[in-house]
Amino acid sequence: MMMKIGEILIRRQLISEVQLNQVIDIQTSCHQKIGELLLFQGWIREDDLEAALREQYWRENGYWIID
Repeated sequence: MMMKIGEILIRRQLISEVQLNQVIDIQTSCHQKIGELLLFQGWIREDDLEAALREQYWRENGYWIID
């Protein structure tokens, strides 16, 4: 099962569930990606997003062994 980017960022303690829910609310009207909205809000840095996307890819492809 694919782990969503928001879940990964919460697990990494980079955002809170409240922040994620706020961005999901915004996303429903503007249709941008969650990561882009979090960057725009200034809640994460680009390297945080890149690391989370890399982790998401590794998990999806069965490479992630650390949890």
